[in-house]
Formats: sequence, C-alpha cells, structure tokens
Amino acid sequence: MRVLIVEDEPNLGRQLRSTLEGAGYAVDLATDGEDGHYLGSTEAYDAVILDLGLPEVDGLTVLDRWRKEGRRMPVLVLTARDSWSDKVAGLDAGADDYLAKPFQTEELIARLRALIRRASGNASSELNAGDIRLDTRSGKVTKAGEPVKLTAQEYKLLSYLMHHKGKVVSRTELIEHIYDQDFDRDSNTIEVFVTRIRKKLGADVITTIRGLGYTLEDPAG
Repeated sequence: MRVLIVEDEPNLGRQLRSTLEGAGYAVDLATDGEDGHYLGSTEAYDAVILDLGLPEVDGLTVLDRWRKEGRRMPVLVLTARDSWSDKVAGLDAGADDYLAKPFQTEELIARLRALIRRASGNASSELNAGDIRLDTRSGKVTKAGEPVKLTAQEYKLLSYLMHHKGKVVSRTELIEHIYDQDFDRDSNTIEVFVTRIRKKLGADVITTIRGLGYTLEDPAG
C-alpha cells in the first residue's frame, strides 16, 4: 500500500515516513501544498495524510482541488489543534477522517489502516482468502494457522491483492501501489515476487490473467 504524507514540519514528516515504512507502507513525502497537490494529482495512492496548515497552498485548498479533479483516495487530515471548526472544514472539503496534533502514531496508523480497508470494501483488520490470513495490524501472514515469513515487498504485493480480492490487478497498478516515487521500478520484479509468494503459500493462490495482470480469489467464494 502506498501513502502520501503532506506535512511541512520536517521532524514530524520524517518521523511519520519512517514509522509508516516500518509498518510496511511505500511512502512519499511532500513538504508544501503545491508539491503535495501535484503528487496527489499525478500519482496513485491508497491514502493521504494531509496537514491543513501548509505553506504555498493550504491543506483545505489542496483537498478541495483533488476532489474537484475526481481524485478519490482516502484522506486523513491533521489539524494543529482540537478545533471543531477545523474538523468540520476538513470533512466538508472531502476528508475521510481527521486527527488533532499532538497525536500518538499508533492511533494514526490504526486510522490509516481503517481508511484503506473501507476504501477497498473490507470491514475487518484481518483479510482472508481460503486458509490464508493476513493481519493488517501485526503484518503477520498465516496459512492453515501456520505463520509464513514474507519479505517486505512480498507482503506489500500480497496485501494489495488481498485488499482487492476477486479483482484483476495489472502489473502497472501493482508497481504504482507497492513502490514509492523514488524506487527504481521494474515490472519484471512483480513476476519474481508472485513466484516467491506462490512457493510459500501455494501455486494457485495468485492467478495470472494473460495480458491483464493478476487476481487473488477466495476458494470458498
């Protein structure tokens, strides 16, 4: 899953980026509203963390522009104070959730997970496909109750497919959502990761749809 952070406080921006990367997300960081708006308009993100008090262009304006452009990614706004007017303004502009500073990073990550789950139609923090379980809270994967060790990129790919279970996902979409902007993106690595996942979870866990991409189906449904 790929997340955009738009935050002008250098220390907080770096801390959030490091924390989210440690939690298994691909992360891009913008430090002002102009760059944030550009990235959110041109790149694919599963969620955005948007500070309202930004230089160049304020967060509410950025959010309003995204929504008018038809950008539908979930947005969590950060407010400098626990003000009801800030919350109302953010929600009215198209935000999906809000969090007042200062906050605990654990709460931010929990809210982010919930936004991403809801956006893909999943209510539970545990994703299932047959006997495969992926716990988005702990980042653990099991098959028939037995833990399975995945690399960071294998986990990101599996997580994205499980969030979009039953849908055909192209290589391009996978690349856009499991790598950050600065990563050297190579479509051939996707097939490598898929092959590794099949070896660990079963040859039929991910189906290749020739010319279209990959799909992960639920054997039970």
